[in-house]
Order: sequence, then C-alpha cells, then structure tokens
Amino acid sequence: MAKRLLDLLGAGLGLVLLAPLLLLVALAIRLDSPGPVFYRQRRVGRGGREFRIHKFRTMTHDPGDRGPQLTVGGDARITRVGAFLRRSKLDELAQLFDVLAGDMSLVGPRPEVPRYVALYPAGLREKVLSVRPGITDFASIEFRDENDLLARSADPERTYREEVLPRKLALQARYVDQAGLRTDLMLMARTLAALLAR
Repeated sequence: MAKRLLDLLGAGLGLVLLAPLLLLVALAIRLDSPGPVFYRQRRVGRGGREFRIHKFRTMTHDPGDRGPQLTVGGDARITRVGAFLRRSKLDELAQLFDVLAGDMSLVGPRPEVPRYVALYPAGLREKVLSVRPGITDFASIEFRDENDLLARSADPERTYREEVLPRKLALQARYVDQAGLRTDLMLMARTLAALLAR
C-alpha cells in the first residue's frame, strides 16, 4: 500500500512539474518526423500479464515495421530528436502514465518483451514477475549505456541473450530480495543523479 501511494504521488507530481518539458519533447518529436508522439510496445508485467508500455517515440514511424526489437546505438531508424531523447533517457518519462495506470511502479524490474521473458529460467521468471515492473532498478542503472554496449558487439542479439540478460535478471532478483521503501528511495536518488550527470 505504501509503495503504491509513493508511486501515485511521485508519478502525479512528476507529471505536473515536468509538464512543460513533456510538452516540449512532444512538440520536438512532431516537428522532427511524421507519426505519433508516443510509441507503445507489448511488455510482460506482474504475474506474467502483458501490457503496453509508453515511451516518447524515438524512431521513424512505420505501422508495418517488423524490424528487430533490440535497438543498438547506430540503428538507422532512430530520428535526430530520438537520438537525444535516448541519450538523456527523456523518452522514458512517458512511463509515468503507466505508473499512474498501475501497470508499472517508479522502481522495480524493467519489463521485458515477451520473446525475452520466454528465455527466463523458471525460478527467476517467477521471482522477477512477482512484483510490479518499474521505470528504474539496479539493472537500469548498471546498463544505462546498453545501446552503446550492444553497438560494439559483432552479434548484438547473442550478446544480449547470453551476457546482458542473465546479468539483468540477477540484478532484478536482487531488487526483489531487497525491495522496500529505503531501497526504492535509494534507487530513485541514484537514477536522478545519473540523469543529471548526463
């Protein structure tokens, strides 16, 4: 109950205080390339329930696009404004709406697409999906430059599956073990510090 209250207060206050910035981001996206302001994608949430996560759109809009779900630094689909939003992580601010809706929390394991959740070991899958997914967690902070890391790989898909994903799962399991108000506040502070450092 306390965590949900923190989510509602944090997301609501964030949306109010950041409203001018969010409007500026939305305007920049519309002026930069045709298409919607938001990008929605299927992710797996608490208990294995799927939902559609919101992000500010950072790629060219193609309703029929079936390109790779894994995005690396030099992806040609990324727009000029999108490149800045990704570097600054401003594209993630749209997930405050998902927090208000109850699909996500401010802090929790990052929700993954179904194809990668299918690769989770059974025990870890149950553990990681036992809590509401979040905007930030230990893995989000450690892998904040994930796109650049994958861009340096000869096989980004394999690197993600065999190296990045297992490490993320271990960090997400660590969050579940340490979940609590103190941990959440610490992770929010570390995330804010990392964003400001950019």
